[in-house]
Amino acid sequence: MRTITFNELRRIKDSLPSGSMHRIADELNMTVETVRNFFGGHNFKNGKSVGIHLEPGPDGGLVMLDDTTVLEKALQILRETEEKITQEV
Repeated sequence: MRTITFNELRRIKDSLPSGSMHRIADELNMTVETVRNFFGGHNFKNGKSVGIHLEPGPDGGLVMLDDTTVLEKALQILRETEEKITQEV
């Protein structure tokens, strides 16, 4: 289990390059809506719950993640993007 602030989770999502939600969904064999639900979406008709628990508080509140697989994949994509930018400079 991992705890981060809701604003940090949204910052990570907003920093991902275009198409990342689809890439994460494809690589983890889940629907795009389920990935979006991980980042705070609420589409449970087409997506599943992803084991996040929200508690009110400063900085958007706290998010407790039961499974960090989606987060780890998102952070991997951000690292790859940073490396690519660094190599181009």
